[in-house]
Amino acid sequence: MGEPIRVLHFADIHIGMENYGRSNDQTGLSSRLSDFLRRFDEMIQFARANDVDLTVFAGDAFKTRTPNPTYQREFAYRIADLADLAPVILLEGNHDLQPNARRASTLEIYDVLSVKNVILANEIELHHVQTKRGEVAVGTIPYPMRSMLLQGVRTTGFTIAEIDQMMQDVLAVRIEQLATDADQMDMPRLLTGHFTVSGALLGSERQIMVGRDINLSLSTLADPRWDYVALGHIHKHQNLTHHRDDAPPVVYSGSMERIDFGEEGDPKGFCWVGLQRENTVWDFHPLPARPFVTLRADLRQSADPTQKVIDLIRQHNLQEAVVRVQLQLSVENEARFNEQTIQRELRNRGVFFVAAVRKEVDSPARLRLDASPESLTESELLERYLISKQVPAERRAQLLDLAQPIFQNGSLGG
Repeated sequence: MGEPIRVLHFADIHIGMENYGRSNDQTGLSSRLSDFLRRFDEMIQFARANDVDLTVFAGDAFKTRTPNPTYQREFAYRIADLADLAPVILLEGNHDLQPNARRASTLEIYDVLSVKNVILANEIELHHVQTKRGEVAVGTIPYPMRSMLLQGVRTTGFTIAEIDQMMQDVLAVRIEQLATDADQMDMPRLLTGHFTVSGALLGSERQIMVGRDINLSLSTLADPRWDYVALGHIHKHQNLTHHRDDAPPVVYSGSMERIDFGEEGDPKGFCWVGLQRENTVWDFHPLPARPFVTLRADLRQSADPTQKVIDLIRQHNLQEAVVRVQLQLSVENEARFNEQTIQRELRNRGVFFVAAVRKEVDSPARLRLDASPESLTESELLERYLISKQVPAERRAQLLDLAQPIFQNGSLGG
């Protein structure tokens, strides 16, 4: 048995995600673009240092199906770097494909120009790839499009659910044929696809989903005729056959950079595979993705809510993080909360971007019918009056502060 083939598996780059970023004054580009490209460069550096044999990109290069030329250029630079190291499989994901099958995908240009060492995987087929450490059989399944799977099949009169089931059935048959063909080859075998597998833990990809989605049964993929299954489409890294000795690793590499707070706690990175017939090993390599941090506090009983939030902020390392603050306040102490002070404290702590400071304020309780005005202090009476007039919290605080000397003098007269 020869030396394992060194495979780089990554997916879901989504170049063009610009949320929680700032515009660079010199380039006019979003600072978040740099995040995604930096992760890409870090991965390439690892691949070069570890002498990669084969790179498998499991789909979704860009945020949209119509990326601007700058995004396309930056992606192309990096694919060229990878192709200088080893063959590259470019699998088409749903963000790479046009809804009209006659229109070019965002990756098709690599095939048109016959870019050396780049293989466009835009069909369900088996590729025989020669690497410097040996041959590999690579089965490719681009994002399942109805026009691709059900070409020539009459679908009029069927429900969407029935059509989805037809697509799943056809896809399962095609994958079985790929496995049968691969089994005839005396070499390591890898399957790569871009779709959802039933039972997988979903991530923020639902937020930016384009096109319809179908679920494929894990049993269709957990086939020992394959040595590794490299998946894209779901942003949360996971091995669907963890602790199973009867099946190959069926792995979502996950995305390399965080998109939003739905991925706050998720590790981001790529997979490094030692591909060998019936003896494959692999590791997940995390990358230093942009941290997303949520700060939460129940301040309904606090006399000084602003200071409480400052204390909370100082308990965390927020350097270069995207931060959101979620607070529970009472009607009474909301007026004492100073958001500008919190924003300033966050900036002083080196926060990259303040996503939001959200305040959930208890609904003001209506005065009891049997409660007399005499039972309330002057400050409470004034505060309730201002609330009834829908005076903003910060303005209420200012008015209450100005009123205190008048109340203390015991007279409202001049």
